[in-house]
Amino acid sequence: MAVITIAWMTFAPSTESKHVRTPDSLGQHKKNDGHERMIEILSQIANQTPQLNPYLGRAEIERMQEQLNDPLLVHTLSVPSLVSFKMTLGFHHLRVGENQQAITQMEEAQLLVQRKSEEVPETLKETLLMMLAVAHLRVAETENCLQCDNGDVCIFPIQADALHVHVSGSRSTMIYLLELLEQNPENLSARWLLNIAARTIGEYPQGVPLQLRIPEEKFTSTSNISRFINRAPELGLDTTSLSGGIIVDDFNGDHLLDVVSSDCHPEGQLRLFLNQGDGAFVEATEQANLSGVTGGLNILQADYDNDGNLDILVLRGAWLGEFGRQPNSLLRNEGNTSFQDVTFESGLGDFSAPTQTAAWADMDLDGDLDLYVGNESVPSQLFVNNGKGRFHDIAMEAGVLNHGFTKGVVWGDYDADGDPDLYVSNLNGPNRLYQNLGNRQFRDVAVELGVEKPLASFPVFFWDYNNDGHLDLSVFSYNADVGDVAADYLGLSTDSEPDSHYRGDGVGGFVNDEQHLKLDRLVTHPMGANFGDFDNDGYLDIYLGTGDIPFQMLTPNLALKNLQGRGFADVTAASGLGHLQKGHGVSFADLDQDGDQDIMIELGGAFAADRFQNALFENTHPLKNQNHWISLRLEGVESNRSAIGAKIKVVVTEEGGERSIYRWVNSGGSFGANPLMQQIGLGQAERIRELGIFWPSGNRQSWSDIAADQYLLIREDSEKPEKLPWRATSFAQP
Repeated sequence: MAVITIAWMTFAPSTESKHVRTPDSLGQHKKNDGHERMIEILSQIANQTPQLNPYLGRAEIERMQEQLNDPLLVHTLSVPSLVSFKMTLGFHHLRVGENQQAITQMEEAQLLVQRKSEEVPETLKETLLMMLAVAHLRVAETENCLQCDNGDVCIFPIQADALHVHVSGSRSTMIYLLELLEQNPENLSARWLLNIAARTIGEYPQGVPLQLRIPEEKFTSTSNISRFINRAPELGLDTTSLSGGIIVDDFNGDHLLDVVSSDCHPEGQLRLFLNQGDGAFVEATEQANLSGVTGGLNILQADYDNDGNLDILVLRGAWLGEFGRQPNSLLRNEGNTSFQDVTFESGLGDFSAPTQTAAWADMDLDGDLDLYVGNESVPSQLFVNNGKGRFHDIAMEAGVLNHGFTKGVVWGDYDADGDPDLYVSNLNGPNRLYQNLGNRQFRDVAVELGVEKPLASFPVFFWDYNNDGHLDLSVFSYNADVGDVAADYLGLSTDSEPDSHYRGDGVGGFVNDEQHLKLDRLVTHPMGANFGDFDNDGYLDIYLGTGDIPFQMLTPNLALKNLQGRGFADVTAASGLGHLQKGHGVSFADLDQDGDQDIMIELGGAFAADRFQNALFENTHPLKNQNHWISLRLEGVESNRSAIGAKIKVVVTEEGGERSIYRWVNSGGSFGANPLMQQIGLGQAERIRELGIFWPSGNRQSWSDIAADQYLLIREDSEKPEKLPWRATSFAQP
C-alpha cells in the first residue's frame, strides 16, 4: 500500500512484497527467444500495473472508495480524520487524471472544515487549501498545455502567445492560495504557485498583492545568451509521455543524429526517430523491431560488442520498491536499423533490481566496454565484458557493491593514471568515489578526498568546466521543495542542501569550488542533467531538468552559462529554456548541423496524469556572431570501438593568445545522453593549432593546423583525420 504524507504532498511506494509477483519469475517457460521473452515479461508487468504500481494504479482509489461507501466506518471517523480521508482520496483521483472527482472530494472536505472549523487543526486547513489550489492548477494545465502545438507553452517567464485560453483553473488556484496566504503569509510554496498561476493568465503583477509578489528582476538573466526555440511540435518530436530518458546519436551510420526516447510507464513505447538530413525526422520504431519494448526511466548508448553499431541500454524499476524488480534491456543494434533484445543471452538479465542509472567504461582496459548498474536499496552491479557478447557481475570481488539508494553513476579518470574511476551518487547517504586500483579492484576514497556530499544527491557528471585538463566533478542535490526554490529566488535562507562542485587539482585530489564559482542558483533540485556549449566559446554550460514527483513542484528547468571557468550565470529567462514541466533526460546535440548545439529534453512526471510533450530547443545563435567549432567522431581499434574514455586536447590561438580546450568521450551526465561524437566550440579561432587524442589503450595521436567548422573521423590507427559529410540544414518548416 502506498504511503501518503499529505502535509507535504509527497508520495513513496511501499517496500512490501507480499502480493508482488516479481518479473524474475515471469516468462521462464520461454527461453529460446530472448527478444520475445522480454516482450512477454514487459507485457505482464504492464498487466500488473493497475494493482501494483503506486504511481499509476487505481488500487488505492478502489480501496478507499469501498471504505467511503461503508456508512458505519465513516460515522466513526472524527471530523479531522474524515477531512484527511476525503482529501487523500481526492489526491489519488488527481494522481490518475480524474480532476473533477478530485475536486469534488476536496470540496466536500472543505465544506466539513467550514461547518466544523473549531475541530480542525490549522495545519490541516492549510494543507487542504493547498491541495485544492493544486487540483485547479492541474485543471488549468490539462485544458491549456497538454497536447498543445504551441512550442512556447509552459516556458517561463510565460510569454503573451502562451497565456492560458481557459482561465478558470488558474483563477480558482489563485483564490485558494490567497486564502491560504491570508492564514499563513510565510508559506513560500503557496506564494510561488500564486505567482506562477497569475503569470499563466496574464494577471502578473497586478493580480498578486505587492507583499506576495516575487519581483520580476528575480527572474532576469545575469548574462546574455541567444534564445532557444522549441521546434518539437512541428518536427513530430513532441511525443507525450511520463518521465523518461533521451539519447541523441547516429543509430544507422548515416552521420546524422537520431533521437531515441523512453517512457517509464510500463506501456510506454521506446521510440526511435531517424534524422532525414533535410530538417525532418521520421519515426522508425516499428521497422527497428522496437514494438513492445516498453518502460524505462533512463536510457544510454554504447557499442558494447565493438561491431560499429550503437546499442541501447534501457533501465527500469526506479522508485518502485519490490515491484521495481524489472529486467533492464540490452538492445543490440543489428546494423540494418533493427534491434534485438539480448538481455538474457548477454547475462544482464540474471538478476533484476530497481534502477535508473548505469554507465559504460572499459574499466580493465582490455578493449571492450564494461557496465556499472546503480541499484536502489540492493547491491549495485559491475558487469565485466568477456568480449564475446557475455557479461558477468564482479561487483562483490571488485568492492563496488555500494549498498545505497543509487541515483547516478559516472566513470572518469580523476587521478589521470590511465584507468577509469567510478563515482556513485546516493540519495540519503554518503556518495562513493571508487578509485580503480587495476586488476579489477577498487577502493572507496570519497571521504578521504572530501567528495562524499551532497548526502541527498541525484545526477552527477565528470567534466572539465575550467579547461585546465583535469577532470572536475559536479554532484547535484535533491532534497528541496517548491518553497526552497521560492526562497532561493527571493534571496532567503533555506535548509536545502546545496549542490557540490569539486575542482580537480591535477594531482588526484579535489577542491570544493562552490565559493569560487559564485553560483546564481543555490537550489537546483534536478533529475535530468547534462552539459554542452551554448555558444561555442569552448566552455561547457549546464542544462538541468528540474522538478519532483509532487504536482506542485512546478519550477523552471535551469540554464547555467559557464563564465570561462570562473562561475555560472543563470540565463534561464533569456534563453527560453525555462520549461515549467518536470525535466528528465537531457541531451546537447547539433541536430540540424548548423554548427551550434541544440537541446533535446524528455518532459513528464511520475503520476499517471503528469504527462507532457518532449521538447527540442533549437539554438538560434546568430551566424554573424557565430563562434567556430570542430566535430570529432573517434573510433577505437585497440581501445573500445566507441572510444569511451578517450581524452581530446584542442589548442587554439584566439585574440593573440593560446588556450587549450579539453573533452572526454562519453555521453555526458547521468540522466540523458549526448552523442558520443564530440562537438567542441573553438571561440573565434578559425584553425586548430594542435589536436591531440589520448586513447584508453595508451596510444597517442596528434596533428597540427586543422581548419575549424568541419566533421572529422579519427580512427585509432589512422595517419590523419578523415573528413566526413556534414549536411548543414534547417529544421523542416510545418
